[in-house]
Amino acid sequence: MLARIQSIHFDADTKLIQTIEEKIGQLTHYGSKLKLDAADVILRLENTGAIRTKIVEINLNIPGKPVRVTSSGKAFEESFNKAFTQLKRQLIRQKEIIQDKH
Repeated sequence: MLARIQSIHFDADTKLIQTIEEKIGQLTHYGSKLKLDAADVILRLENTGAIRTKIVEINLNIPGKPVRVTSSGKAFEESFNKAFTQLKRQLIRQKEIIQDKH
């Protein structure tokens, strides 16, 4: 699966990009019947006072019902892992709904 990664207000580290691409590649196991082809990952750095919040947004275009997950934290890895876990849960639910209909 293709991962389109966009970083806003900073330059993403290659290690972070590789980690995201590997995890997004794992989504094909969860969404084999959902016709997944690409994921848009947006990494955003926001200044909220003294703390710089790291926000990760993952968008999947599934035919019929797009999935969007957003998570924030102190580190991008932490934010991405939270968002990825939420996304897996949603994909499993979508897959179960499709299987129940057939």
